[in-house]
Amino acid sequence: MIEIFLKTLPFFAIIGLGYGACRSGFFPEVAAAWLTKFVFYFALSAMLFGFAASLPVAELFNVQFALAYLAGCFFVYIIATIVALARKRGLEEAAIEAQVATIGNTGFLGVPMFVTLFGAAAAGPAIMVLALDLVVFSSLIVILITVAREGRMRLALLGSLVMGLLKNPMIVSMGAGLIVAIMGWTLPVPVKEFTDILGGAATPGALFAIGASLAGKSAERISVAVWLSFLKLAVHPLAVYIAAFHIFDVDPFAAMIMVSASALPVAGNVYILAQHYGVAPQRVSAAILVSTAISVLTVTLTIAMLQG
Repeated sequence: MIEIFLKTLPFFAIIGLGYGACRSGFFPEVAAAWLTKFVFYFALSAMLFGFAASLPVAELFNVQFALAYLAGCFFVYIIATIVALARKRGLEEAAIEAQVATIGNTGFLGVPMFVTLFGAAAAGPAIMVLALDLVVFSSLIVILITVAREGRMRLALLGSLVMGLLKNPMIVSMGAGLIVAIMGWTLPVPVKEFTDILGGAATPGALFAIGASLAGKSAERISVAVWLSFLKLAVHPLAVYIAAFHIFDVDPFAAMIMVSASALPVAGNVYILAQHYGVAPQRVSAAILVSTAISVLTVTLTIAMLQG
């Protein structure tokens, strides 16, 4: 476990560096916002495109993998929703808390970490997890909040959901890479070198941006944040583990990446959604802060147990 911890420590150290730089005022908040934008629209998109373009198509369309991951996710989603409703929270807050308990930071933290730790073979499963999170759960939260507010499902909402996905650079980059893979094209050398160089900035940039964004997070409603962090860091990976290894026939290596992704801390885009809809942003902020701090140990423990 010590060996795994020492391998994951540099990733969290860069997150800590970003947190310290922004918290001290040396790296202003506006700079953190622009760094995040650069990573999101350019560096990370280039990295995802490069990985998707070089993957066997079979790795991106594995039904057993998708079913196992979604089964584990919805188990946790339902628990979080039931508990929130039992606390007399409305459907909007219950949906946000369920999103917190289910969606990990796969794009900014998971993909760079797993590829570095386990090699390029980890890219396929990690990208599959990211795609399911973006397509299924990002759409589900919008539907639930809209239904809670309007009492019905509008057909126009489906169109806006599709447009929202098409405007997401991670979806676009993975889709473009997938087209290249399906067609069997080989990227020209200048294009490949361009994506490699630009994508190389994704890992340090994303990790630093995570830390910088945490500097502005508060730890209010700590008891709820701890509960949601427990669901995200412990119950979620356990549920996905059971689904992947004992219910569905998932390749062991792909299952290991899937479970490791499930153990990641709460994704920052959940806070963006909560802030956009005005639903419990402080609660989400605290859960991101708490889960990221605790995940320094829990991610290491999860990976060590899976490898053992």
